[in-house]
Amino acid sequence: MKYMELTKTIKLQIYTSKDEKTLLLNSMRTYSDACNYVSNYIYTTRDLSQVSVQKHTYEKCRSEYGLPSQMACNVVRTVIGSYKTNKTNGDDWTECKYNVPQMTLSWNRDYSLTADKFSVGTLHGRIKVDYAKSNMEQYFDKSIYRFGAANVVYKHGKFFLHISVSYEVEECNLSDICNVVGIDRGINFVVATYDSKHKSGFVSGRAIKQKRAHHSKLRKELQKRQTPSARRRLKAIGQRENRWMQDVNHCISKALVESNPKHTLFVLEVLTGIRNTTERVKTKNRYVSVSWSFFDLEQKLIYKAKQNQSTVIKVDPRYTSQCCPMCGHIEKSNRNKKIHLFTCKNCGYKSNDDRIGAMNLYHMGISYLKEAQVLDAVTIE
Repeated sequence: MKYMELTKTIKLQIYTSKDEKTLLLNSMRTYSDACNYVSNYIYTTRDLSQVSVQKHTYEKCRSEYGLPSQMACNVVRTVIGSYKTNKTNGDDWTECKYNVPQMTLSWNRDYSLTADKFSVGTLHGRIKVDYAKSNMEQYFDKSIYRFGAANVVYKHGKFFLHISVSYEVEECNLSDICNVVGIDRGINFVVATYDSKHKSGFVSGRAIKQKRAHHSKLRKELQKRQTPSARRRLKAIGQRENRWMQDVNHCISKALVESNPKHTLFVLEVLTGIRNTTERVKTKNRYVSVSWSFFDLEQKLIYKAKQNQSTVIKVDPRYTSQCCPMCGHIEKSNRNKKIHLFTCKNCGYKSNDDRIGAMNLYHMGISYLKEAQVLDAVTIE
């Protein structure tokens, strides 16, 4: 039996007195200032070697900013991580700025957590404060969970602690697969599914389209004003919309995993390059296509599937919406996008075009298992 390590982030609120708030906030602001100093060094030198950056910035972080040794090391890791993340996301070289008070902590060095108190180091010594303990009891089982790095965040006058927690789950072997689900992602339907019981499912995207359209219209109106208050409002709207969309994706991915048994194979399309594809979309519809959070839904599904001893594969998306799942005939005119109807020109089979995509993905999942020589076809088909 094989196991894999997963990491999740738990978020909880920290409660401080007036004096504790001042100590913690001053430490966080100093930490952010040190991050800006290190960021400027990296941006100027283009040096992303942790050993080299720490060699050139550590002393100043200690002497000028007064950071404890572990905190000075954390600053370097924080900034290098930001640049590497930007590079992964395609942003080659933009200087990272740290304008919001923040602080990254190392377990059992900068901070510790017990069932009663959160202990954290500041520039003027350690403080122990209360925190929201709801649903935290399970994480103190050291035989299952291990605490890692943590971030202290200050938002809306409140402190929040984001802690990474690692734990092991049983790895899903392909030989254990008992169910296959094809998942077609889109805009008209956020997901359309087809599974081994030959059942289809749909999650409508209408509410998402309406809410995004409302925010888009509001953004245009605020952008015309060009005032400080309008810019603040724009930022708040963007953050609110992102949080809402992440919650929607969380609910959808959770429902997909919980409605299927353990050892399920979820089959998704590879959507790399989807932004380039939207260049052929009409300008009035381009915003919806580009801003749709397909990747976030994919990541949440992958993570939750692993927790449930299931797995996700991604396959080539070519012809999944043009191929008849009954006779295999491929023709572009099979699909009528305007009315979302698929009609096979060869055998006449008709169905919703998103359902057809999910059916083809399901069959690709079956083929994947057969090629891996782990599937008794009679078991699933």
